[in-house]
Amino acid sequence: MTATAEDRLKDLGYTSEFKRDMSPWANFSLGFTYLSPVVSTYTLFGVALALGGPPMIWSFVVAGVGQFLVALVFGELVAQYPVAGGVYPWARRLWGTRWAWMTGWVYMIALLVTIASVSYGAGPYLATLLGYTANVGNTVLCAVAIIAVSTLINYAGTKVLSWAAIFGFAAEIVGALVVGIWLLVDNRVHGLGVLFDSFGAEGSGSYLPAFFAAGIIGLYQYYGFEACGDTAEEVKDPGRVIPKAMRRTIYIGGAAATFACLSLLLAVPDFGKVISGEDADPVTNILTNAFGPVGYKIVIGVVLISFLSCTMSLQAAASRLTYSYARDKMLFGHKALATFNKKRHIPPYALALAGVIPAVIVVASMLSTNALDKIVSFATLGIYLGFQMVVFAALRARLKGWTPSGEFTLGRWGLVVNVLALAYGVAAMVNMVWPRTPDAPWYDNYIVILSGVLVVGIGLVYMVVAKPFGNSDAAAGDAVPVGQSRPLQPQ
Repeated sequence: MTATAEDRLKDLGYTSEFKRDMSPWANFSLGFTYLSPVVSTYTLFGVALALGGPPMIWSFVVAGVGQFLVALVFGELVAQYPVAGGVYPWARRLWGTRWAWMTGWVYMIALLVTIASVSYGAGPYLATLLGYTANVGNTVLCAVAIIAVSTLINYAGTKVLSWAAIFGFAAEIVGALVVGIWLLVDNRVHGLGVLFDSFGAEGSGSYLPAFFAAGIIGLYQYYGFEACGDTAEEVKDPGRVIPKAMRRTIYIGGAAATFACLSLLLAVPDFGKVISGEDADPVTNILTNAFGPVGYKIVIGVVLISFLSCTMSLQAAASRLTYSYARDKMLFGHKALATFNKKRHIPPYALALAGVIPAVIVVASMLSTNALDKIVSFATLGIYLGFQMVVFAALRARLKGWTPSGEFTLGRWGLVVNVLALAYGVAAMVNMVWPRTPDAPWYDNYIVILSGVLVVGIGLVYMVVAKPFGNSDAAAGDAVPVGQSRPLQPQ
């Protein structure tokens, strides 16, 4: 453990139980495998193409720029507050205990649902690889199996998690490049001009609404970089290492996702069939045609490593957030959830929660039609809301005189970047909740915003009744540069 990191943590009021076994490369790999270019692209390619046609690929650029701004703000925060759990402790120091409690609640629920969405997206691929029909029942069983294996890897400890993350990164980046290059060289049927042709996806109206609807693939792609900060107590020199890892996650992950999407787009034999719904699974059809039955299974094996790595990284982030939340006595069952296994250097009960709840969500999805779309939308909105609660808190703190003073700062550009990051996040959330199916039942048309309201509503009721935000005397609302002082009173 480095003295600098431990001294900073002590100044913030904590003595870490984690072991700093995670290298800079492993920290980046954790963020990359959470962001996972293969998972988002392969999960939502068919949906996005049907909604917006080939130009949907530009949503990767829009979302990438917006989330890069958010990553810059987060980089300043983790450099000054290198505490496990990321958004919760940042919100606590920037604003106070009530705001932090709600931020942690929203983000925790969103992470658990995201684990469910990734494992559910992996289900059909695993079922196919094992020779089973990818029906709902088999998909759910395979998704639960993915969660179970991921939980076991996490339970093995930080060092095993680090090696697994690096292996997942290597497999994913090589797989994305090999598959993409093969598709471009041997199976390309279109030129780059199709990237500007909607092929009638917008129907008789304007194309812009269709593009915004298809933008879910870009919005779902660009989060995961914050996982680098969730493990801040497991990295040496986190104030320097983690902001770099966050930015690299955006650069490299975004480039790999865009390349994977491009290679698939140029290999689609008939865009009209995808847009009309006749070709409901273009990814499977493209890969089968390109690699044959045996080659397809090999490719799917590599794809499954990506899904497993992503699930594993999500669980690591969720368990560290829950542990940090429970360490400050901010959650029901905090005594168990804050328990730490000193041998494996993990919070076992927080990790168990990150396995059991997503499995329950996956099983419950059998009661719903179009379960994957709803789970993805719910998860994405929750993640973005948690992000923007932190971005807004940072902007408020800046306007009240806070100046970031960690190893990474934006200097005079900080305020501008903060405002733009908030504007992007709010616009993205409006796009996510916008009702687009007027012929569907009202509850289906407004399912995304209803899910968000439900999560926030339950959190508010719990917060008012149980008052968990008052359980800890840890510092809150003290966003001042290191070296200055202010009374540390929970708010």
